Amino acid sequence: MSGAAELNSWRGRTVVVKYGGNAMLDDSLKQAVAQDIADLSRAGVRLAIVHGGGPEITGLLKAMNKKSEFVAGLRVTDAETATLAQMALVGKTNPELVNFINRAGVRAVGLNGKDADLFEVRRHLATVYENGVAQQVDIGFVGEVSSVRPELLQTLLDGGYVPVIAPIGADAAGQTYNINADTAAAAVAAQLQADVFLLLTDVEGVFRDYHDKSSLITELSFAEATAMIQAGVVDGGMIPKVQACMGALEKGARLARVVDGRRPHCIVESLQPGNVAGTAVVKHKG
Repeated sequence: MSGAAELNSWRGRTVVVKYGGNAMLDDSLKQAVAQDIADLSRAGVRLAIVHGGGPEITGLLKAMNKKSEFVAGLRVTDAETATLAQMALVGKTNPELVNFINRAGVRAVGLNGKDADLFEVRRHLATVYENGVAQQVDIGFVGEVSSVRPELLQTLLDGGYVPVIAPIGADAAGQTYNINADTAAAAVAAQLQADVFLLLTDVEGVFRDYHDKSSLITELSFAEATAMIQAGVVDGGMIPKVQACMGALEKGARLARVVDGRRPHCIVESLQPGNVAGTAVVKHKG
């Protein structure tokens, strides 16, 4: 782990973390992530966490005899699934994560996009490519965050709290939407003008060929990312992650990186000088 001097160099800077993958399923990894969050918070870093919970949602759907279906890495969501996703994320995953962080010695506050109308939400249409041609597909009550109201987050951050946000929201009519955690985190990172936006996942980063570990990409430009998505090289759950990085950078985040959440203390490591772990997404190379 980084020393106190290196952590203190981040004092006053803003880091947004999308927390997901196996780091959420293994208690030892949860503790390592919570310790990173605590160390950085005590060093004066302004931290906001947006978490996923796909396995929890899938498990609850299975218990209700409902199948999970995905399009372009996004869960197809009918009204019942949206309600079950809220139960899994807001009722179970969020308070458990808050508890882990609190036990590490800092003050975390659980939120979701409905709290104080934190997220303004609209229906999201998935984009799929057939022979390089984009098509829009309606996948139900899947939302996208059109705006983030910053007042509550800024109040918590100014007070030294760590907001922990579940990606659930409602539209103007009150309809509940399940929101992909990557895209929700990107919206938060953009609103807060994050110095660093980290997406924790279950792989080392983005690969040109997932079966060839030597093909890990350390720096991925917007043009490369778009071409790889259209060609199907970047597919499944990696699509919203890469798109989230691009979206956050376009709207003011300064650095975005996909990192391996299975590595203990991956958050602190990612902030160390010269770190090249994972895949950094950049607007242009060079």
